[in-house]
Amino acid sequence: MNYKQRIKGRGAQEKVNNRFFDSHHEIRDDFLNYCIEQGESIDKYQTTYIETYPKTIVNKVTSPDVGMTYSLNPYQGCEHGCVYCYARNSHEYWGYGAGLDFESKILIKKNAAELLEKKLRSKKWNAYPISLSGNTDCYQPIEKKLKITRKLLKVFLKYKHPIGIITKNTLILRDLDILTELSKHNLVSVYLSITTLQEETRRILEPRTASIKKRLETLEILNTAGIPTNVMMAPIIPSINSHEILPLAEEISKRGAKNIGYTVVRLNGAIGDIFTKWLENTMPDRKNKILHQIMECHKGNLNDSKFGERMKGSGNFANQIHQLFTIARQKYFTEGHKTHLNCDLHQYHKDAQLRLF
Repeated sequence: MNYKQRIKGRGAQEKVNNRFFDSHHEIRDDFLNYCIEQGESIDKYQTTYIETYPKTIVNKVTSPDVGMTYSLNPYQGCEHGCVYCYARNSHEYWGYGAGLDFESKILIKKNAAELLEKKLRSKKWNAYPISLSGNTDCYQPIEKKLKITRKLLKVFLKYKHPIGIITKNTLILRDLDILTELSKHNLVSVYLSITTLQEETRRILEPRTASIKKRLETLEILNTAGIPTNVMMAPIIPSINSHEILPLAEEISKRGAKNIGYTVVRLNGAIGDIFTKWLENTMPDRKNKILHQIMECHKGNLNDSKFGERMKGSGNFANQIHQLFTIARQKYFTEGHKTHLNCDLHQYHKDAQLRLF
């Protein structure tokens, strides 16, 4: 009896043991087969939300490969369930696994807005763009109910502080009113993540994200509203979406995107095993080809941690990807737009009362 049926609505297909724990539990095949014979489920894969109360909320980003210096994550873990997500490994630091735990145990920071306001009012803080979010999506499904990201945006607007947003969820349109006000002062830019034009690919690769159609519509609405919006085609996965670079670039340029960025997939930490098992369940006929091509981009490994190469890869296949993006930018993004956010307003709005004297 085959018990390894694909778990719909999830990227990872099983729980993964935390590498920092000395002990772990193992589910035996005979027990799984017994559960199936009895019509029982050992895990309903329901999402649970765990409140946390951090003391700080703004993180310094030290990696030279990432286009941000500060980030803010209102949530840890992400219900979107993107199987390739590099942030999965960070869930182990919270005591959970990088597999199903990452997308079903979501840590929420309800005091995020208060912590941000405290940070922005600090005399030691000098305005510099803060990115929502550098790790997990700030507009994942639970945001619709909790509105933590919306509260954060209100704080950024109150103190006229620059902000960058990275998301793949159309829920961002809920906050179009605040984003429009921020944009009037050149205080916001958005990167919308779109990895494919194929809905079937999106459905298995990013199971709980907005549809491609909705994301393209969101891109168009944001740009029409005057909010500078670029697209991240990240990650590029050989033989899954690598053939879509030029068609996707053409489509997003028609929707008003100012530029396009990318990264090459790297399967660091526990993600290598998670992604391999995902391939076994979804694309068994292409599994070896895909893994070998990923390894070709990282000097024979599934991951390369070297700064300067880990995000873009190296070797012939990675060079082909780079050349395709060079062509895409020359053909569809001739203006070479780069957003420079306004960092000058915040100081006045931080201590406006003092400036009266």
